[in-house]
Amino acid sequence: MVITYYGLSCFKIQSGDTVLAIDPFSKESGLTPPRFGADAVLVSHEHENHNNIDALTVKDGEASLNSARQGGVFKVTGPGEYEFKGILVRGTESFHDSKNGKQKGKNTIYIIEWDGMRLAHLGDYGEEILRSEVQEALGTPDIMFLPVGGMDTIDGEAAAKLANQIEPRIIIPMHYKISGLKAKLDGVEVFMKEMGEKAEAEEKFTIKKNGLPAAEESRIVILKTP
Repeated sequence: MVITYYGLSCFKIQSGDTVLAIDPFSKESGLTPPRFGADAVLVSHEHENHNNIDALTVKDGEASLNSARQGGVFKVTGPGEYEFKGILVRGTESFHDSKNGKQKGKNTIYIIEWDGMRLAHLGDYGEEILRSEVQEALGTPDIMFLPVGGMDTIDGEAAAKLANQIEPRIIIPMHYKISGLKAKLDGVEVFMKEMGEKAEAEEKFTIKKNGLPAAEESRIVILKTP
């Protein structure tokens, strides 16, 4: 499995010939929209920084990903259970910017079972207190894509607390300040300081099930953007 980061909460995940896209963003974000072929796309919520499906191309050469299933492409935009090409996806409702107990907007957390590994993409998760139903849905992921930049999502301090509660084997920070981004987010270094860790950014992250660290040797992977 190869994981590539494009900024905000957008990733390209590829295993063999299968490509999964998550949360493609528009040019309104200040970033260049991701452009690659995909078999499936997951959207955590309807916002231009997360739902620009038209930026992607269909792997078999067709023009768009506008239907739930078109040209072999699968589109997921909310809670539920889905299966395609041997990948099992479960979407669980959460909220973003839920400070002071007020839930501002809906967000979908995706649990992805693929290549014998459990991946958790939290989208724009912004809940300050981990609800039991969210904790149950997450379980103990092998890889967790974790927002850390604040504003509508949890900030570095809250993200570190969540990471210590969930204890994933690998944490990939996302939704933080990068060059060109219009949103005023904190940098990833805030989260890293809270975790007491240092890590060199990598171009891409390649992982197999037998390469996962032991639970007590969890790792933070910071990815560069193209």
